[in-house]
Amino acid sequence: MPMPRQSFNTYNHHPMLRQSFTIPYHHHQYHLLLSVLILLSFFSFSSTANNEVVTLYSWLHSSPSPSSSAFSNWNSSHPNPCNWPYITCSSENFVTEINIQSIELALPFPSNLSSLHFLQKLIVSGANLTGTIPPDIGYCTELTVIDVSSNSLVGTIPSSVGKLQNLKDLILNSNQLTGQIPAELGNCINLKNLIVFDNYLNGKLPVELGKLSSLEVIRVGGNKDIAGNIPDELGDCQNLKVLGLADTKISGSIPASLGKLSMLQTLSVYTTMLSGEIPPNICNCSELVNLFLYENDLSGSLPAELGKLQKLEKMLLWQNNFVGSIPEEIGNCKSLKIIDLAFNSLSGSIPRSFGNLSYLEELMLSNNNISGSIPSVLSNATNLLQLQLDTNQISGPIPAEIGMLTALTVFFAWQNKLEGSIPPALAGCRSLEALDLSHNALTGSLPPGLFQLQNLTKLLLIYNDISGSIPPEIGKCTSLIRLRLVNNRISGYIPKEIGLLNNLTYLDLSENHLAGSVPEEIGNCAELQMLNLSNNTLGGTLPSSLSALIRLQVLDVSINQFLGQIPGSFGKLTSLNKLILSRNSLSGSIPSLLGRCSGLQLLDLSNNALSGTIPAEIFEIEALDIALNLSSNELSGVIPSQISALDKLSILDLSHNKLEGDLMVLSGLINLVSLNISYNNFTGYLPDSKLFRQLSAAELAGNQGLCSRGHDACFLSNASSMTNSSGFRRSQNLRLAIGLLITLTIALAIFGAIAIFGARKIIRDDNDSEMGGDSWPWKFTPFQKLNFSVEQVLKCLVESNVIGKGCSGIVYRAELENGEVIAVKKLWPTTMAAGYNCQNVRTGINGALVDDGDFARSSNTVAGSYGYIAPEYGYMMKITEKSDVYSYGVVVLEVLTGKQPIDPTIPDGLHIVDWVRQRRGGVQVLDPSLCAQPESEIEEMLQTLGVALLCVNPAPDDRPTMKDVAAMLKEIRQEREGCMKVDTILNGSSASEKQENNRSGGGGGTSANAMMPHAYLQSNNTSFSASSLLYSSYSNVKTTFK
Repeated sequence: MPMPRQSFNTYNHHPMLRQSFTIPYHHHQYHLLLSVLILLSFFSFSSTANNEVVTLYSWLHSSPSPSSSAFSNWNSSHPNPCNWPYITCSSENFVTEINIQSIELALPFPSNLSSLHFLQKLIVSGANLTGTIPPDIGYCTELTVIDVSSNSLVGTIPSSVGKLQNLKDLILNSNQLTGQIPAELGNCINLKNLIVFDNYLNGKLPVELGKLSSLEVIRVGGNKDIAGNIPDELGDCQNLKVLGLADTKISGSIPASLGKLSMLQTLSVYTTMLSGEIPPNICNCSELVNLFLYENDLSGSLPAELGKLQKLEKMLLWQNNFVGSIPEEIGNCKSLKIIDLAFNSLSGSIPRSFGNLSYLEELMLSNNNISGSIPSVLSNATNLLQLQLDTNQISGPIPAEIGMLTALTVFFAWQNKLEGSIPPALAGCRSLEALDLSHNALTGSLPPGLFQLQNLTKLLLIYNDISGSIPPEIGKCTSLIRLRLVNNRISGYIPKEIGLLNNLTYLDLSENHLAGSVPEEIGNCAELQMLNLSNNTLGGTLPSSLSALIRLQVLDVSINQFLGQIPGSFGKLTSLNKLILSRNSLSGSIPSLLGRCSGLQLLDLSNNALSGTIPAEIFEIEALDIALNLSSNELSGVIPSQISALDKLSILDLSHNKLEGDLMVLSGLINLVSLNISYNNFTGYLPDSKLFRQLSAAELAGNQGLCSRGHDACFLSNASSMTNSSGFRRSQNLRLAIGLLITLTIALAIFGAIAIFGARKIIRDDNDSEMGGDSWPWKFTPFQKLNFSVEQVLKCLVESNVIGKGCSGIVYRAELENGEVIAVKKLWPTTMAAGYNCQNVRTGINGALVDDGDFARSSNTVAGSYGYIAPEYGYMMKITEKSDVYSYGVVVLEVLTGKQPIDPTIPDGLHIVDWVRQRRGGVQVLDPSLCAQPESEIEEMLQTLGVALLCVNPAPDDRPTMKDVAAMLKEIRQEREGCMKVDTILNGSSASEKQENNRSGGGGGTSANAMMPHAYLQSNNTSFSASSLLYSSYSNVKTTFK
């Protein structure tokens, strides 16, 4: 080798060296060997550097897709990678750090990392890294940081990671990792941050984590199959600052050992299965800032010791089972910004000590059993942004001092027992955006100053006893979007200044004592979508200016005293889907121009004095599928043949008019479930259809020329009627034939009665206690075409076919003649009589069969589809609009959860409604395939879930109308980003930047995820709006920890 030889010769040609270092011959050999080793080491280091180039370059080109231009400087011919972007080297030119963030790589996890002997930091996050984490990562013993978060990694966390004793940060969150958290991590004695949230990990938390005395952060949330208890051993992690286990199946109680964590700042175990009480020694966590325990099954009373947490800023304990009073001691937590105790069973009064919380921004106490009055000292909490006290038992007047809260944006106190007048001082809340005081006993008049609030968008005062007139100052509140004053005693005129509200979309003044005419200026409310003036004493003519409201979807002026004709200009309202003008004194003809309302689904002109013929143009409205009610007028002429185009129409009422002709034009209305043609001048025969065969005598009464009901000969198909144009000329022959048939029928009936009596006696002796009677007088009204008859079903209702019994009846297995197997529920007569409102009152065969038994009120009708029918149908036997709302809610739940109403994957045989309620409507009920959508869309899904739960309220009166539902769904999208103005929790960014109108969620790493709103609401729909969903009882905290 030339180099050693030259070096050695140089050494030999220096006399001084020879003189100074005279050594024996064998020492010369040693020196030569040492020189060789040094040179070999040099070449080894050069080779190592070259190997690092090969390793990194090979990884970059391990995918056939072209690499990013950001890596154009990565060149395999370089002696080392130290000048490459994203690579850091030591002074000896060895790779110590790889740092690639938010660059689309779409590469597998680097292989052969063990060749990077000096690698200390591996950071490849947000790069769409794929594949698995190789076990040989355990040989990179110098690693202190592994951050491969926000990628697409699969597989398990290799146990070999436990060999990395220098490791401080293990950050694997937001991947698709599976398996358990390896117990070997307990060997990483220097580990500070264990962040693995939002994966698919399962199993229990390793107790070995308790050995990591340096551990500061544990974030395991969002792994929905992590189960078991919180290990007591975690109390030994004396440096722990963050414990995040949210959105998992963690269960059991909160271990008292957590009280030893004196450095703990965030305890985040929300949306899990925790039970038991909050241990009092939690007060020993003196550094605690964030306490997130909402959406659990915690119980007992709130420990007074919480008042010792002087640094506590956020206390989110909503949706648990806490009882007892709220401790006054909580008022000692001087740093508190958010208190959310909503959806519990707390009682007692609101602590006066809350007035001491000068930093308090949100006080959420909705849906509890809190009583007493609103303490006036709350006015001392001058930073208060949200005050939500709805759905409690709070009484007394609204303190005038609330008006001193100039920063207040939301004040909800609906569904309480408040009394007295609305204090004019509320006008001092100059930042107020939403005020809902519905469902109380408030009296007095509307304070004019309330309408001078320039930020007020929602004002809801439904169901109170407010009197007086609407002040003309209303025109100054141009920010108003929703105004609902339903069911009060408001009188006087509608002020013309209402026309100045150019942002108003929802105006509901129904059920008051308003008089006079509707001002023409209302046509200036160009954004109006819903106008309800029903149930007042308004009069005069309908203003033609209403036709300028081109966005109007619902117009309801029923039960008033309007006169004159229906303006033909209403035909311009092409967005209209409901037009309700019933119970007025309108006259003249039905304008044919209404046929231009192409979106109309419901038209109710009943109980007026309308005359003339029915315009054929009405039947050109293809969307008309809910109801057409023209009853109780003076309409004449024949039914236009064009009515057959309304093949989607469900309800048709033409009763109490002067219509004539035959009814064959109605034979094409195959979707009808309700028809009333009584008290007209109809003649001839009835169309031969199931609907007409099921009509009661009352629905046909008062038509003298109509064939008597009860004889088969009265039913003619449309084709038959065409061949029998001579009509009554042939009726004589028919009558003769009918007479002969009657005689023969009587004879057969005698023998038939004997046979039936014998058969029924056998059935009664065998099954009378369950069949509930000895006759089968069933009326069957399906909502869809069926390929079997009710008789086939009834034959299967025998003891041998019983497959279950519930609180409302017996479920049978029915095998039909076509081989199809269905389930049928026969409701208990006692359930019917008691009006039992049981969620299990659901249909079997596209509906519910109700045997009248001893309960004469039952109408023995079946309607609806299995799993979708409203529970009240079981005892009311009546389909209403609110029944449809319930069915719609079930459909929405079906879409969002990916489950059928009766789904075999739902535990315990629960209906989807009960299952979602049991799971409290949180993000865990969403279809997993939807959870990959962007956070903003998931927020909308959960808010929509809340709307669906309102739709399936067991009480029909508490369900919203479909118009309300449509408005709420629209507002969810429109207002998601703009309705809240509260800072986020941890990073201090503005609410407008973080979409502050939702509640729960989980942050992560450097970019926290948005919180999800808890969707389970128990409000009364008449007070509810989309704004209630966005504001009500949901903390605006965004960046909680998983």
